[in-house]
Amino acid sequence: MPLTPSRRGLVPPFIAMDVMRAANEREAAGHSVIHLEVGQPGTPAPAVVLAAARAALAGNRIGYTDALGIAPLRAAIARHYRDQYGVAVDPAAIVVTTGSSAAFQLAFLAAFEPRQRVALAAPGYPAYRNILSALELEPVLIEVGENAHYQPNPELLAEAGDIAGLIIASPANPTGTMIAAPELARLSAWCRDRGVRLVSDEIYHGITYEQRAETARAFGDEAVIINSFSKYYSMTGWRLGWMVVPPDLARSVECLAQNFYISPPTLSQLAAVPVFGCRDELDGHVARYRANRDLLVAALAGAGLTRFAPAEGAFYLYVDVSSLTRDSVAFCQRMLAATGVATTPGRDFDPIHGDSWLRLSFAGATTDIAEAARRLEAWLPTAG
Repeated sequence: MPLTPSRRGLVPPFIAMDVMRAANEREAAGHSVIHLEVGQPGTPAPAVVLAAARAALAGNRIGYTDALGIAPLRAAIARHYRDQYGVAVDPAAIVVTTGSSAAFQLAFLAAFEPRQRVALAAPGYPAYRNILSALELEPVLIEVGENAHYQPNPELLAEAGDIAGLIIASPANPTGTMIAAPELARLSAWCRDRGVRLVSDEIYHGITYEQRAETARAFGDEAVIINSFSKYYSMTGWRLGWMVVPPDLARSVECLAQNFYISPPTLSQLAAVPVFGCRDELDGHVARYRANRDLLVAALAGAGLTRFAPAEGAFYLYVDVSSLTRDSVAFCQRMLAATGVATTPGRDFDPIHGDSWLRLSFAGATTDIAEAARRLEAWLPTAG
């Protein structure tokens, strides 16, 4: 009998990563590439993080830590909820993870049984549905658009049938849209009343332009909260995230973390402890993102692309390119070849309507965004 791969591993690719590989190969061949395909800040970790890492390397043996993370970091994260949101969180409820990706895996395994149905927005982050599928859970796509501010709401969820969970993100990837506090309270109550587990992706908190983001933890402790040091804190490659777990999932998450990961990266944990004192520096990055957003919007509008999801937070523009293509993957490949600008096709985020959209990250240096805007403004009118 021939060997065959597990069907659990036969999930779609994360196309943004495929695009990055192609862009890196083009760059290695000597071509100029501007990376707008991945959500990665163009700035390094703050200086105090780098100093803490150097000190840890010099004086710490960098062994295993507690599976839930080191106590000083968990305490710092709990203080962050008090200072930033006015919400009291016991450090015992904090679980430090190997990036937010590990947090999603832990959350889905702890909260759901195989074959249960979990709702999420389309467009939305593709790894949600792909991780769910690998774990033999059923992703239930909720089509959201301008009429729903690109976010799920109780009225749309009422049409989804029986669901065990709901994943939300505010600010969202790829749209940058946010859920206002009253609507977040309404979603939280809807889930609580129906026994639906809410999983709130808050990894873009801090990167907001029109309003401050609110944590779902403000509306009860039943939700799983997931955050990361990658985006606002500019620590992508350090692979460090965290969860705020409900009391009924705490031991399950701990046992899963022990068996899957032993512990999060020790050096990254030690380095991250002082990062919560860097708000002035980090908010400076957010001001740059805002300028980049406005520059890119103006350039795309000048080239005839005028329909965007409202980029209220995060560092993405989700752009309607239906006037130019109905195959966003091929379109992004042509764009990379013709201009050297790497972007992510909307199909990655929305298997229903995404072939008419693409996502551009404006997290890089303003000089790079300006050059990308110049190239796109010249090429797009010829691309149809």
